Amino acid sequence: MLIGIVGAPNAGKSTFFKAATMQDVKIANYPFTTIEPNVGVGYVTKPCVCKEFGVKCNPKNSLCKNGTRYIPIKLIDVAGLVPGAHEGRGMGNTFLDDLRQADALIHVVDFSGKTDAEGRETEGYDPLETIRFLEREIDEWFASIIKKGLEKYEKKVRYAKVDVKEVLQQQLSGLNVPKEVIEEALEKIGMEDLLRFASYIRKKTKPMVIVANKIDLSEAKQNFERIRKELPDVKIIPACADCEVALKNAAKSGLIQYDPLDGFKMLDESKLTEKQKKALEYIDESVIKPFGCTGVQKALNTAVFEVLGYIAVYPVADANKLSDKDGNILPDVFLVKQGTTLKEFAYKVHTEMGEKFICGIDARTKKMLGADYVLKDDDVIEIKFGK
Repeated sequence: MLIGIVGAPNAGKSTFFKAATMQDVKIANYPFTTIEPNVGVGYVTKPCVCKEFGVKCNPKNSLCKNGTRYIPIKLIDVAGLVPGAHEGRGMGNTFLDDLRQADALIHVVDFSGKTDAEGRETEGYDPLETIRFLEREIDEWFASIIKKGLEKYEKKVRYAKVDVKEVLQQQLSGLNVPKEVIEEALEKIGMEDLLRFASYIRKKTKPMVIVANKIDLSEAKQNFERIRKELPDVKIIPACADCEVALKNAAKSGLIQYDPLDGFKMLDESKLTEKQKKALEYIDESVIKPFGCTGVQKALNTAVFEVLGYIAVYPVADANKLSDKDGNILPDVFLVKQGTTLKEFAYKVHTEMGEKFICGIDARTKKMLGADYVLKDDDVIEIKFGK
């Protein structure tokens, strides 16, 4: 899975990426700080089933801290997009192309209105304009790719009967657009309005979560309240990426105990300088108390679990012991789409498991499960297969 981090220059994209991955990236107050895309690993979180089963787990492909499972996902932070990017303006199509394989996009927006769509410092800029321009740029990019496919179709149709669906599928395969989405768009929208057609496909295959960044500032809070009413169907997460970086650094230094979704507590105030105390008090009063968290972890979780509809499934070799063949308890957890069948999951765990699949055993009920069993969130399943 790949989540793309997008936004205008100076909106806080790279800070959000650093907060999500704690990976050192270039952060500066000028446009196009990010030239090459930053790629890293972030985590989505959910309660681990170890608590329910009353066992101590030994994670291998993920982490478990205080009963919370941290499941790795891949993140890519591309250069800031400016109006006209799809025509090559700014860093242009090169960076749109970096998003081809993304499953969803997190759009980081400066909700304080202190930077415009070009990344220039200003006052009173409407963040809604930034949201609209960036969606339009990506829609235009999709439309340009579709247009190239139609031009190919027009040439081919002179010599042989070619199905436009087939041409579009080939043209959009690099954007991870499945055939059924193309068929749905043709049926519901049609191709008379190419941009609308492209927008429909983009929303289906590159759904977006808006991060209302710099929410610690009063202007951002006001804009957030207004814009979420204007866009009631859009996922908008209030966030402060700078605050998340500060809290993670403080936790790393042993100054605080920190849960990204449940605030922080000071461990030993005598170790804190006055400046550090004031900074933590500011974060608590301006972000944690009004919103519950800094929003960074919430944005990742929202993108993966709510927008993309993924669930977590734990495969084990022994349903009674909840272990793999080496005795590790609940060692692995996989993210799969809702609707995934057990046999499809077996292939995901290992090709041989899928090819020689016999059945599954539910670790809770000990019931036998068939190939067509549709997986549920937090299922713990032993997969039996031929040797």
